[in-house]
Amino acid sequence: MALRIFETDPDAKPKQSFSDDTVGRFHGGKQVDNLPVALSAWRVTTGDPTVAEAVAHIMGGTPVETDSTSENFIEVLTTRDKVQVVLSGSDAISSDLKLWNGSALIHHCDGVEFLSPDEDKGKPCRCPELMEDRKAAAKTKRGPSPSIAVTFRLAEDYDLGLFKLQTGSWKLAEVLHEVENALDRIDGEALCSIELELVEYTTKKGRDVSYRKPVIRVLKSYNDAIAGPKQF
Repeated sequence: MALRIFETDPDAKPKQSFSDDTVGRFHGGKQVDNLPVALSAWRVTTGDPTVAEAVAHIMGGTPVETDSTSENFIEVLTTRDKVQVVLSGSDAISSDLKLWNGSALIHHCDGVEFLSPDEDKGKPCRCPELMEDRKAAAKTKRGPSPSIAVTFRLAEDYDLGLFKLQTGSWKLAEVLHEVENALDRIDGEALCSIELELVEYTTKKGRDVSYRKPVIRVLKSYNDAIAGPKQF
C-alpha cells in the first residue's frame, strides 16, 4: 500500500531480528558513537555467515562480526552504491506513516486514516494534505514520517534468499507510486536496481549540500533478463 500523499535512514541503528523470512537487511547508514552516519555504499547485515560471504563476493567488503546491540550479527560494509535485485511486484513494497515516542508507536496511518491501534483503525488521522506540511510536522515531532519496506532478492544470487530495505526517506516516498506503477506494468518478477544516489547542490545562501538518497529503478521483466545475455 503506497502513501496516499506524498532523509533519513531510521534503520541505520541496527536493531537486528531475523525472525521473518529475510536473510539480511540493507542499510544506507550506521551508528558511530551513538550518532547516525550516512554511507556512500550499501551496508548489509545478516545473522548467517554464508549469506555474509556471498554478499561480500557480489558487492565487495569483508564480513565482520559485531555485538554492538543486544544481538550478535554480521556486517558487510560493501563497496557498491547500487546493485541489481529482483522484486516480486508492487506487493514487495509496503509503506505507511509512523511516529514513535521511544519504543512506543504513537501514530500509525496511511496519510488519510489510522492503521492502528484497532480502536482507531479507519478513523481520519488528520495529517496535513501537502507533503511539505507533513515534512515540517515530522521534523518537529508533531507528525509521522514515512516507513517504507522493500523486500527483494539479489539478481546475481537469486537463491540466496530474501533481503529487506527499510527507510524513512521522504524523497523515495515522493516517487513510490511511480515505482509501484512500473512494477504493475511488468508481468511477473521485475529486475530492478536499488541505489544510494548522490545528490549535490548549493543553497541560495551559498552552502554546499551533499547527501545520498535511496532510489529504486525498475529495469525490465526478470524473465526477459534471464532469457537474454547475462548482464548482472
